[in-house]
Amino acid sequence: MSHDTTRRRACRADSSRRQRGTTLIEALIALLVLAVGMVAIARLQGNMRLSAEVARQRSEAVRLAQEDVESLRAFATLAASAGARSFESIAAASRTVDSASGYATNTRYAVTRSVDAATTAGAKSVQVVVGWTDRAGAPQHVALNTLIAAADPAFGGALGLARGDGDLRGSFGRSARIPFAAKDLGDGSSAFKPVGGGTVAYRFDNRSGMPTGRCTGIAPATPTRELTPAGVGACTPLSGQWLSGVIRFTSALPPDSSAANDLPPALGVTLALSGAGTAAAPASTCNSEAMKTVAHAGTAGSRIASVPLAATPAALGLTAWTETGERFVAYHCFVETAPGAAWAGHLAIAPSGWRIGSAAGDRRVCRYSSDLDGSGSVDTPLEHPAAYAGVSGRLANQNYLVIDATAACPAGRGVRIAGNNTSDVYVDPGTAAHAP
Repeated sequence: MSHDTTRRRACRADSSRRQRGTTLIEALIALLVLAVGMVAIARLQGNMRLSAEVARQRSEAVRLAQEDVESLRAFATLAASAGARSFESIAAASRTVDSASGYATNTRYAVTRSVDAATTAGAKSVQVVVGWTDRAGAPQHVALNTLIAAADPAFGGALGLARGDGDLRGSFGRSARIPFAAKDLGDGSSAFKPVGGGTVAYRFDNRSGMPTGRCTGIAPATPTRELTPAGVGACTPLSGQWLSGVIRFTSALPPDSSAANDLPPALGVTLALSGAGTAAAPASTCNSEAMKTVAHAGTAGSRIASVPLAATPAALGLTAWTETGERFVAYHCFVETAPGAAWAGHLAIAPSGWRIGSAAGDRRVCRYSSDLDGSGSVDTPLEHPAAYAGVSGRLANQNYLVIDATAACPAGRGVRIAGNNTSDVYVDPGTAAHAP
């Protein structure tokens, strides 16, 4: 055998031994990679279980926070009273809760509530934070922020109720049937003087808005805003309905029903009721007073107020105000009826020193009126017909316009308020003839 052949065989043997060694190293590396992968998979599974548990705990925390917020929204009364949750009782608090759900056991939650009453007028800013510690020892928390308004929760279902003549609350949290300027006496009732310098006031129930009494002996210098329970004097119980509005004057030709601010002359207002002279006929009392509007600075900016025509800034405790130029006669009529009974009749303006007629120098009375329900005619009390029928509730804004007898009562629809040409507020200044 030659030397070359022997060398080739030796080389092949060395190569075979080297290949067997390389295969062992590759196997060891593969085993190491597999081991690392298995460890990673094991850790991934643990992290996934931890994340799933934290997600379940977070859902439970959100439920606890929502439960606390909804319990605040469900207060039963706006006035603090023993044993009842109220808006005034909403305050900061803290508590601990052990999970009661089957999927998040052995978890203790800390529920902390903070309240800021000065954030928004008429509301409280509330933050509820629910914190806990997960099984890895890391702190977790959920925070809910909301506003709790000082509004009766019962109003939340108002849109689902059938339309009716119920106890709808208006300004100052009382019935919308009560005159806006009436003074809340703080005992569940409000009082209102139909004439600023008069000695008579009417008392209203804040909840129903119905008149409950006529009070006499009021000091003439006491305005409505200064009335007190002790100062309203003796009150005679009564029941009935309220009718009110304004009477405006203009001598412009043609008349502009949206800008009628002439100085009103002397007049009276009477309400002629159907069935007058019979034992069952209701009685009525009407009062009227010339008024003007003034602007003055208040704590919340400029304010507009209606005051008697002869009033001075001292009447509102001011040193100065700005008259807007708006002048009118405000009238208020009270119709004494049995509870739930209706009345019918028509209102008449009684001039003093001037005449209502069709001759030169006379004046014509128009009434602001509109077909609100689209029936094609003015046929309901709210639409201000020439004569009322079946009135069983308060009627407000039953307004009149007095013009020159040679002019026709102006009609119109969808006209912008004078001086408000850049706003989207529209009014219907349309009128209809009333007298003669």
